[in-house]
Order: sequence, then C-alpha cells, then structure tokens
Amino acid sequence: MRLTHSVHHRAFARCLTFAGVLALTLLSSAAIAHADTVVLAIAGSVDEVLTNIRNWLMGILAALATVFLTIGGVRRVFGGGDPGEQEKSKEAFKASGIGYALAALAPLVVTVLKGIVGA
Repeated sequence: MRLTHSVHHRAFARCLTFAGVLALTLLSSAAIAHADTVVLAIAGSVDEVLTNIRNWLMGILAALATVFLTIGGVRRVFGGGDPGEQEKSKEAFKASGIGYALAALAPLVVTVLKGIVGA
C-alpha cells in the first residue's frame, strides 16, 4: 500500500512540474509575441473610452449579479428547512439585487464622469 501511494505521489509531482514548465513557456512566448504586437485600435476620443468603460462595467456587474442570483437560488432550493442556508440565500439575493442596481446605474456614473472630464 505504501509503495503505490509513493508512486502516485511522484506521478502527481511530475504532472505539477510539467504544468509549471508549460505555463512558463506559454507566458514567455506570450511576452515575446506581445513585444511585436502593433496596436491597431486606438480610442478616438475620451467619450469613446468612457463609453467602453460603461459597457464593460455594466457587463461585469450584470454577470456577477447573475452569479449571486444563481447561488441564492441553489441555496434556497437545496437548503431545505435549514434556517442558516435560507438566510444565506437571502443575502445572495440581496447581493444580486445590489449588483443589478449598480449595473443599471453605470450609465449615470459615466455621464457624471463625462461632465467632470468635459467630454
């Protein structure tokens, strides 16, 4: 029993070493490729940059809110009668509501930023 455990342990260590070497190789090749990259898409104006920020912000917030909504639903369904799980599901639902509200307010925040910047 001890011998098979040791063999599995060494095989796992070899896999981790291989994964580390592969990751370093990919990172170094990505850095080399990045050095030769020519930027083709430059933002035309501050307005365009702020619009892109708004779109990314809304997308990220909506995605996170959806994750929390899903977690809340799963906890509600699988929690059964456990009051602790029911409370955790309520907190997840509250977090998702806040996330969706922030995603809806993102255009307002960008409008305020445009007013500050003067775009």
